[in-house]
Amino acid sequence: MTFDTPIDRRDTHCMKWDAMASYCGVTAPDAIPMWVADMEFRPPQAVQAAIERMAHHGVYGYFGDDRAYLDAIQWWMQARHGWDVPRDAVFTTHGLVNGTGLCIDAYTAPGDGVVLFTPVYHAFARVIRAAGRQVVECPLVIEDGRHVFDFEAYDAQMTGTERMVILCSPHNPGGRVWTRGELMAVAAFAKRHDLILVSDEIHHDLTMPGQTHIPMARIDGIAERLVMMTATTKTFNIAGAHIGNVIIEDPDLRAPFAARMGALGISPNAFGMNMVTAAYSPDGAAWLDDLRLYLDGNRRVLDAGLNAIPGVRSMPLEATYLAWVDFAGTGMEVTEVARRIEQDARIAVNHGAVFGTGGENCMRFNFAAPRAQVIEAVARMQAAFADLQ
Repeated sequence: MTFDTPIDRRDTHCMKWDAMASYCGVTAPDAIPMWVADMEFRPPQAVQAAIERMAHHGVYGYFGDDRAYLDAIQWWMQARHGWDVPRDAVFTTHGLVNGTGLCIDAYTAPGDGVVLFTPVYHAFARVIRAAGRQVVECPLVIEDGRHVFDFEAYDAQMTGTERMVILCSPHNPGGRVWTRGELMAVAAFAKRHDLILVSDEIHHDLTMPGQTHIPMARIDGIAERLVMMTATTKTFNIAGAHIGNVIIEDPDLRAPFAARMGALGISPNAFGMNMVTAAYSPDGAAWLDDLRLYLDGNRRVLDAGLNAIPGVRSMPLEATYLAWVDFAGTGMEVTEVARRIEQDARIAVNHGAVFGTGGENCMRFNFAAPRAQVIEAVARMQAAFADLQ
């Protein structure tokens, strides 16, 4: 396949395309959806073939015998990330938002504080609040144009009511690949304040060329309080499978999570299990290597085009396919920025405010699409802000 080939996803129950008008108010027939974080590409052929084999067989019973599934996870994590995953540490959830909710349920109580380094993936705060817990925002600071931590400020902010911290690694929406030193500092922060550390690493395979992701599980001395979350869904564009892994190496930490899984009767779906097994393979790895190069090309096109607009700055991206763009330099109210993007340029984007403190003047753009679509989006953006040129 080629990533340049457009795929018509309209009228397929596709949230990104079919819910664009109701969620974003972008109704133009030629609208470009750059909001929901899935890609406009088909997955590797190995994944498609796995689904076709299931359809050909024609019987869709309960999934059993997960040996090949666990083999695939262990192979992938060792080959791509240098991480040895124990088989008995792996729990399969219905995606990582579900995994986040299960962690909150297993390790915190109503009223407890859960720390987020904001701006950050908006579903975290939504799930925390829905569970009756308190969102504790620890704002990231911008240094040399990118997000960094400020642990001196965070230490002063803690009250003793916090029980958990959630790290997004690599960072969504800022695209940081955290360094080993930064990961060690997060681990030390969790220890100082006796926090369970949940590390959501769903974008760990989607690094830009030259960048290397380090799993938090490879940081020494944190296993007793560490919950890892990984998935194939972003990497291989199979988010509709709603499947992810919560990986807990410490047996004592594992026990309460296992109890919640059992109490809620959570078990995996056969489609997702077969898709993961097929994706975590040499064929999937080759497809991913090609994808990362293509996404890097799209990133360059988008950054060059948006950064040419006076007052607009796209944060340097180290991972993900999500550009974080700051419009503060235009001097415009965010409502006017949104109007120009959504009504004039006819592009649906995520508004930065939903990501928490620090996102108020930003918009998030998903550029995982055929390059011609990204080029068209850039041209529309430049026209929408032409008075600034």
